[in-house]
Amino acid sequence: MSLLSDLINLNLSDTTEKVIAEYIWIGGSGMDLRSKARTLSGPVSDPKKLPKWNYDGSSTGQAPGEDSEVIIYPQAIFKDPFRRGNNILVMCDTYTPGGEPIPTNKRFNAAKIFSHPDVVAEEPWYGIEQEYTLLQKQVKWPLGWPLGGFPGPQGPYYCGIGVDKAYGRDIVDSHYKACLYAGVNISGINGEVMPGQWEFQVGPSVGISAGDELWVARYILERITEIAGVVVSFDPKPIEGDWNGAGAHTNYSTKSTRSDGGFEVIKKAIEKLGLRHKEHIAAYGEGNERRLTGRHETADINTFLWGVANRGASIRVGRDTEKAGKGYFEDRRPASNMDPYVVTSMIAETTLLWKP
Repeated sequence: MSLLSDLINLNLSDTTEKVIAEYIWIGGSGMDLRSKARTLSGPVSDPKKLPKWNYDGSSTGQAPGEDSEVIIYPQAIFKDPFRRGNNILVMCDTYTPGGEPIPTNKRFNAAKIFSHPDVVAEEPWYGIEQEYTLLQKQVKWPLGWPLGGFPGPQGPYYCGIGVDKAYGRDIVDSHYKACLYAGVNISGINGEVMPGQWEFQVGPSVGISAGDELWVARYILERITEIAGVVVSFDPKPIEGDWNGAGAHTNYSTKSTRSDGGFEVIKKAIEKLGLRHKEHIAAYGEGNERRLTGRHETADINTFLWGVANRGASIRVGRDTEKAGKGYFEDRRPASNMDPYVVTSMIAETTLLWKP
């Protein structure tokens, strides 16, 4: 074993009380994750007890060069599956030195919505289905696809097994276990319809924690693909043509929808979502018009419709919900590159606070 491997696998808890905290934040594109580490004198489990920090916002597209300092506020702590021991991952959001949230800080407004008494009383639960595509590093072509060519048509790949159907399973499985170790409420994985494309699910998570957990799960996935020498893409339509796109279907329920008579509450919530369809679409991810075409298990981007067990609808209600007369529904419109802070809080705001 090399010296580098020895150092990478060194368990700091054997030698010191000090802890490494990896601070994570969202960069200027709204999808690029950034991080840097600092040493703490001992274990910390409460984000409020962690120090604020700063970074150069001119290097992330978030501040001008002459006044580039951006302050990061710790918001949620997870165990570090890479360094392990007492070391931690810290999900942060971003502010000016004067304490104002910068424009790319979507968590700030989401937290305000989720702290509204009417929203708190309804205990909104989310389950987010994050689809993504693994790409070969040098050519940015899906993993397992012949260079410059195409595999066989879709059909055998969804939840498939076998060397000619499932590409990158070691990465996917490593991500699954790392998320569980970290404390992310990851609930499952599966191979998707397009080969080289996979999905993981986060939830059920309550309120703002859904966004925190999905962002940290994305961070862990980026780190694992970095180690594997593979590129992860959250593009909603990575390959044009007769191939499925990538979404982030968002499942949602409230105390009222989960209670007796909840199906009627669901119908009223869906009606509200339909009235604000254009506003939601505008906030549901970049490039989504390439995915929401009315084909490949999507509704057309300009059309709002819902149905029971209909994966070609904007909103799908499951058979189990229809049968029980209560439960949850699925918003199938969000793109794979959506911001979960935006999507989850917008669904809550529209269904619980907005008055038509």
